[in-house]
Parts: sequence; structure tokens; C-alpha cells
Amino acid sequence: MISLKIIDIKAFMSSLLVQTVFDNFLLSELHINTFNHFQIAGNLNEEYYSSEEREVLEGRKYSTWSEIKPIAYSLIKGNKLPLSIKIVLLLSPSNTEKVLTKSGAPFQTADINGLFLNIRFDKGNLYLITGTSVKSFSMDKTLERAWDDDLKVFLKHYEIAVEEE
Repeated sequence: MISLKIIDIKAFMSSLLVQTVFDNFLLSELHINTFNHFQIAGNLNEEYYSSEEREVLEGRKYSTWSEIKPIAYSLIKGNKLPLSIKIVLLLSPSNTEKVLTKSGAPFQTADINGLFLNIRFDKGNLYLITGTSVKSFSMDKTLERAWDDDLKVFLKHYEIAVEEE
């Protein structure tokens, strides 16, 4: 787990809410605190979809960030900054598998609950915090370090300036 402080909040928020930088991530949860507290659970409601639509989802359990982003943007935009924002993104299963393979960690894909990116805005500061969840306890941190390193490469690729906390 690493904690990274965003240096240019305005540029980051543009990457998050306007551009497509984070669109392939899945949404685990979203909390926006403005004049109300808005909360969105990213879990898809399978009952909402027809059997044909569920087939197209190919077993996906969460909304993509690109599906929720317009809603989040509409809640955040305005003349006043939100009091706080908490977004928990989840790396897609295919990208999780890539990180796992590259890491050489002693896990199978089924052993991993998720590789998470927590985005927290509070009191004028914006932080990114990584998280790794596996189904059983392990002292091996190879996967966690690989996810941390991959995120840093991702941020550098998109010219998102951070400082490690």
C-alpha cells in the first residue's frame, strides 16, 4: 500500500471526470459530500438487466467508471468545492491478471478479491491510496508491490504528478 498526494488537483480532476484516463477501472464505491451526502455502490444490480444484457456484461459485477463518471461530474461541478470525495476504484479482472502474471506472486487469479485505488479529497488535499485484497492471509507482498509500481507507471504515463507520502 502506498499513499500518493496529488500535486495538481485541477489537472487530476480533469483526468478523472472529463478525460478517459480512468474509464476502464470499475467502481466499488463513491461518496460525495456537498449540500447532501451522495453515495453510490458500484455493484451492478443483475435484476435490472435482461438475460441478453447480462450476457453482454460477461460476468462483470461492477459498473465501469465511465458509466458512473457523468453522474459524479454532475454532483461535483459548481462554484463550491465538495466538502469531501471518496472514490474506490477496482482494477478490471483482465488488468488484475496482467499485474499478477508480471509480479510472479504465488497466487491464482481466483485468490484475489481486487486491486484497489482509493481516491480521497478532503480539506483541500487529494490523495491516492492503493490497496490489495486477497482471499487468504499471506506474508508475501509481491503482488502489492507490483500493483503499487504499476500505478506509479500509469500515473507517469498520463503525466499525473504525485509525491509519495
